[in-house]
Order: sequence, then structure tokens, then C-alpha cells
Amino acid sequence: MTKLKSNRRHNLAGLGIVSEKLTEDNFISWKNCLTNYLVGNGLWGVVSAQEIEPDKTNKQEHEKWKKKNALALHAIQLSCGQAIYSKFKNADINANYVWTQLAEQGDHDKESRVEDNGLSEYLEYGPLYEAIEKGNWHDIEGFFQEKKLPFTESVSSHKETALHMATLSGQTEIAKKLVKLMGPKEFELKNEHGATTFSFAAICGATELAKEMVSKNEELVTIETAGQEYGELPVMVAALYRQKGMVHYLYNKTPKDVLSPEKGANGVTLLNYLISADIYDVALLLLEKYPQLGVIPDVNDNYALKLLAQRPSAFPSGTELSFWEKLIYYCVRVHEEHVEMQTSSTSHDYKIQIPESNDEDLVGMMAHGGLTITTRALELVRKLGWVILRSIVPGIRYIYRRKSVHVQVRKFLRIVFKKMLQLSKPELEKMDLDKIINDAIKNGIFELIDEMIKSLQMQRELQWFKEVGSMVQPKLKEELNSHNKTPKILFTEEHEKLAKKAEDWMKNTAGSSMIVATLIAAVMFTTAFTVPGGNKNDTGMPTMLETQRIPFLIFMISNALSMFSSSTSLLIFLGILTARYAEDDFLKSLPTKLISGLTSLFLSIVTMMASFGSALYLILHENLSWVTVPIIVLTTIPIVLFSILQFPLLIEMTQRTYGAGIFDEYTKKSHFAKFRACLIRRNPLRKKRH
Repeated sequence: MTKLKSNRRHNLAGLGIVSEKLTEDNFISWKNCLTNYLVGNGLWGVVSAQEIEPDKTNKQEHEKWKKKNALALHAIQLSCGQAIYSKFKNADINANYVWTQLAEQGDHDKESRVEDNGLSEYLEYGPLYEAIEKGNWHDIEGFFQEKKLPFTESVSSHKETALHMATLSGQTEIAKKLVKLMGPKEFELKNEHGATTFSFAAICGATELAKEMVSKNEELVTIETAGQEYGELPVMVAALYRQKGMVHYLYNKTPKDVLSPEKGANGVTLLNYLISADIYDVALLLLEKYPQLGVIPDVNDNYALKLLAQRPSAFPSGTELSFWEKLIYYCVRVHEEHVEMQTSSTSHDYKIQIPESNDEDLVGMMAHGGLTITTRALELVRKLGWVILRSIVPGIRYIYRRKSVHVQVRKFLRIVFKKMLQLSKPELEKMDLDKIINDAIKNGIFELIDEMIKSLQMQRELQWFKEVGSMVQPKLKEELNSHNKTPKILFTEEHEKLAKKAEDWMKNTAGSSMIVATLIAAVMFTTAFTVPGGNKNDTGMPTMLETQRIPFLIFMISNALSMFSSSTSLLIFLGILTARYAEDDFLKSLPTKLISGLTSLFLSIVTMMASFGSALYLILHENLSWVTVPIIVLTTIPIVLFSILQFPLLIEMTQRTYGAGIFDEYTKKSHFAKFRACLIRRNPLRKKRH
């Protein structure tokens, strides 16, 4: 079944490149169609020898050329058929050589070609083929009128209509005119291989043409090429041919239930096609909809994780940037919650939008002493500046897109890993997880980027190390690499700079908070002995204790609580400043102290404002009672401001310290221990160690 389906797809792939495979009588039209395909996919330079093979010492350029050459050879093979291509299969050849030989053979036999395979009945359509190739609508319309044929007439040996041929030839305007003259159901006509014109539009990336077809027949997006049993949805065909813009359009139009793993292999096959085509934004949306797709095989027994492990360009380690590009890379912010479907790489329409404020941005600025209204405005201006730069500077736009891919892949991996924890031992063995993990390590698959504040980043790194360490065999924890270093030693060395930055951030935060706590403690201590209304001369008791007992008690209790909580936070922050800052301290000890300190500080601010409000009430309620309420309401502003600025940090640290682990599981399944996985995450864009 799998082999049959694979062969069927290869047959369709040939049709997706040219309208008809190479025969003795169609060399000119075949050549024109294939040339258009090669030019449109950036492969013509290799085929025409405009791009010569680089020296093997230039590894990156040579690999790029080899990939283009292989794609071009594959396209030629699918287009001319196995019988003709077999003449070249045993030679060490390149695409230019094959193309030249085919051209010479075609020119030599041009005069002697004859129809000997039952195709003579289609010779009369020669003028139509020529008119379609030239995009001459007048001649096309005249041909059908003269022959008195409907536009649905089969005009090729593969039972294709004029709309099929116009679509594959790239004559979009001609195809649009044919669409207007045809009925909705006529778009469902298939050639002898089961391909509709809509599938051909998906192959060519003719998004506007597809939109016109869908506007007349919405069922086209669910009609599979080559029939129901062995077919592929149009969105799958578009992904197979790396048509990003078309994929984005078709994914939004395709009913998501047809991609469910319960409905067959369409979903997982599409997911793997998307990974192979580097369309990670749509792949992430699909995986979020159906996480099960990340841990099941497609019809060729390929897993999403296996394909990702073979694509280092999806990770920082596989992205080679110059010094200035790295600088821009680190400056550009791409937040996971802001990652959306990207536009096609060939599109030049960019929308400029002011990004919304983000809690993480506010948290990241706490290390610099707080955030005022002015700095908030400057932050929005900075974001808008980056949006404009991305829109007008191609280099920055490229770097932003690469970083977006890295963020998307990181989210993708987290979903897959969480789902893997639910698999049985036989399912994991079927995945050949041991090999996948080793490939992933070799290609830097866990060298992920965290856009977090420094202390939380160090904590997250340690959590990753601890989580992975709990899933491997104990003896692997002491295994030496080629530099005679254990995983623990290597982790410490790799994160030395990060630990230093985390220490600096923690000390700066504690120092700034200590100043606030000290001021509150000093003020509360003073006001405890200078109560509103004064004291009685004879007894020394507060005057208002008898006349305004409840408000006065509120004043004294809140004053005392503020004094105690500010003193507590002061001592906690002092403990942070005097901590030893060992590596393991960032996992629990230091985050716990910072959480306790911030909580105590928040309580001291709340009780301080309660004390202040009650004092105002005691002084003003008799003569200026109308002023009391507005002033007391205004006292809530510092509390609200502190909540906005500090609560995101407090919640983040609490979740990371006491929440679920990396994989949202408190226990790991024992069968993970059989896999060799010494995964030590490193700083983004650092060279891989060998």
C-alpha cells in the first residue's frame, strides 16, 4: 500500500511540473513548460550553467549548489519519465549535462518525430497549445468557437482541459478568463491521473486563481488529487511544492477535521510536508490543533521529529550570521505569543502595526529601576521603529524571519516532547527515538533561544539539564565527551557567562528593592510614635483611640504590618546580596528568596497606603469629609502600579519554580532511560562543539 501510494505521488509530481511527460512529439512544449518551472523555482541557473559548481572548500556554497542540482535533476527525471532518464542514471552527472543532452536529442529528432502511440487524434489541438503558451486569449477563444467545442473538452492525451494546461503553463490571466466561463462543478473535472485544475493551481502557487475558483466552488479545497484512496488534498500538494503563499491560503480554507489523525494520514503527511518546505508557522498551527500528529508516522514512516533533526537551519546553530547580523539577531525581539503565520517569501506587501504591550517587556525592564510613563512611550516608539525597519530593510527582515522560525520550532518541539511522554514503550521503539535524539544533538536541535530575563533564563537552563538528566541512564551522567568532560562540567562551562549575568541581575533587583523597603520601614517606624491627634498629657494614650476607635486601630495595625513586612523584605533582599550564587542556587534557593522578598515588599506597600488613608480620614473626616474619599482612592495608584510592574515577574518566577516541569509532568516514564540523551543546551548561535 505504501509503495503504491509513493509511486502514485511520483506520477502526480511529474504532472505538476509539465502538462505532459516528454515524448517524441512534444519536445518544444515540454521544454517550455519545464523551463518555466525551473526559472520559477530558482533552479535555472544550475541547469543553464550560469551557476557553476563552487569549490568544495567553500562548504556552505557547495552544499547549496548540490541541493539545487539535485532538485533540478529530480524535476527533469519526473518530467521526462524513467525510460528516457535511465540513460543518465549511472553517470556522475549534473543537471546542465542532462539538459544539454536532451536538448541535442530533441533538436536532432525534431523532423523525424512521429505519432506511434495513439496520440494522433490530438494533433489538431496544436494551435490551441501554442495559443495557451503565448497567452493569446483571442486565438484560444477563436479555436473553441471554430471547433464548436465546450471549454471542458479534453484536449490532451492525459484527458486535460484547456484550464489544466493554462494553469500549468503559468498563464494565470488566461486561466481566470476560463474560470469565469465555466460552471462550479466543471472545476472538479480530473485528468486521467485524478488531478483537478485546482490541484494544478496549488502546484503553481496561483493563489489569486485559486481564490476565484473557491469563490465559485468551496468544495474544491477538500477534493483529493488521484481519488479518495490514494489522494492528497490541495493544501498538501501546495506544501509538497513549497508554495508558501498558497499553503497559507489553503490552510485557512481547508476544514480542519479532514486533517485529524482519526481521519487518516492527511494530517501527518501535511505536517511533514510543511517541515520539509520550511513552512513552520502553519506546521505549528496544525500541531497545536492536533498534537498527536507530532508522534505518529506518515505513509513513508517518517516522523516530524526525525525530519526536524535533519534540518539544522531551523535552529540557531544552523544559522550562520556575520558579527553585525548576530548583533541585530540579539536585538530583534520575537515573542512566542506574537508568532503568527508569516506571509509568503515572495510577497512584498507588509503591514505596519504598532505591537501591543507585553508583560515580558515590562519584566525585562525591571532590572533598570522601574518603568515610567516616559520610558513606556519610548518602548512603544522602539517597537514601532523595528517594525518599520523590518518593512524597508531586507537584511533585518531576513534576520527577523529566521528568528521567528527558531521561536516557532521551539514551540513545536515542546508540544512534541509533551506528547511523547504519553506514548507506550512499543510506540517509542517504533520511532527509533535513540537515533532521532542523536541526530538532534549533532544538529543542535536543543540549542533553543529563550527571550527571558537573565535570572529566569539561567533557572530554565538548569531545569532543562535536570529534566533530561532524570531521563537517561545514571552511567551516562558521568560519560566523557571527546574533550574528557562530563555533562555537568560542560554545562557549567557553557553557562558561565549566563550565570554571571543572572547574578548581576539578581543583585541589581535586590539592591533596588532594598532601598524601597528601607524607606518604608523608616517612615512606618516614625509614624508609629507620631499618631494623628496627638497623645493625652496625663496618660500618654492616643487621643483618637477613644473618639475614632475603629479608624485608629486600622491605622495602627496597618502601620505595624507595613513595618514588619518591609523589615522582612529588607532582610530577605540582604540575603540575596550575600548569597554564594552557586550554580544550583538559581534552581530553587535564589528564586524562592526573590519571590518572598517581592511578596513582603508588596504587602508592606499595601499596608503603608492603608495606614496613610486611615490617617487622612482621622484628620479630615470632620471638616473636609468630601476630600477624604478622592484622596483615599488615589492612594491605590502605587499599589496598582506595583502590581503592573512586579506581578508579571512574581507570577513568572512562581510558575517556573513551583509549577510543572519542562514537560508539564512531575514524573517521567521509566522507558525514557533506555535512550541516550545527554542534551546540554547552549547559548544561541554559538558554534557546535565536536
